[in-house]
Amino acid sequence: MIKQLKVALSAATTALAIVGLTVAPQASADELSNLKARISKLEKAKAETSAKSNGNMVFFRGGYARNDTARYGEILTDTAGGLGLAPQANGSQDGWYFGAGFDFNLSDDLFGLHDGTEILAELMFEYKEFDRQTQALNPLITVVNTAVNNTPTGGLGSVTVSQFTLTASPKVKFLKGSKFRPWIIPAGFALHVISPPSDGVTVLEPGMHFAAGADYNLWKDFYIGADFRYNLTIGKTLDGTNVSGFTTGGYLGIGF
Repeated sequence: MIKQLKVALSAATTALAIVGLTVAPQASADELSNLKARISKLEKAKAETSAKSNGNMVFFRGGYARNDTARYGEILTDTAGGLGLAPQANGSQDGWYFGAGFDFNLSDDLFGLHDGTEILAELMFEYKEFDRQTQALNPLITVVNTAVNNTPTGGLGSVTVSQFTLTASPKVKFLKGSKFRPWIIPAGFALHVISPPSDGVTVLEPGMHFAAGADYNLWKDFYIGADFRYNLTIGKTLDGTNVSGFTTGGYLGIGF
């Protein structure tokens, strides 16, 4: 659509110039001045259209994350206790996330069906953290290693329950040309990596990705927005660990 507009503006500019040359001998000074002003306006509009972003965007996200189930009680999440510390349940449902992504314009007119709707390809990644508890390493191991190897291994550490998600999705963006742009992701692909591993000592799980949101053009090619996203894992669990859940928060985007 943008290419068609550029062609139309170029054609209009050329036509006005030809008309101006044709009627110049008979035209008054005021008419010539008006013609030049119209040509200048068309050229300015063409330049502004060319300078605008092509619908692509890089964005940075952050906010609240929640998994459908907690990871309490798994063999690699809860801390073991020891050295005077009680065992700690580790693996809350609630957490936070940050991430980034790219939107790539595939069509600015719904593949010829509607001028006000864009189709984008989104590639996004995010880090989610749900819990972090301090643990004491087993004091018995400390004693044995110290006696045999003269190398103490006891002390304090921590277990972080986290999840990394990579998604690739089609995005449908509405109200092209306005500052406020709602959008949806009807369905996309997600790949999740969890830490610590599941009880089956596996870390990788594919799933489906759904989302909805909107952004607002603050100034030039700078945008702010908010979104809600849900990840549904195929097969429900990763060897006993359910990694389905949602995120919601805000983002800052830069068009290019």
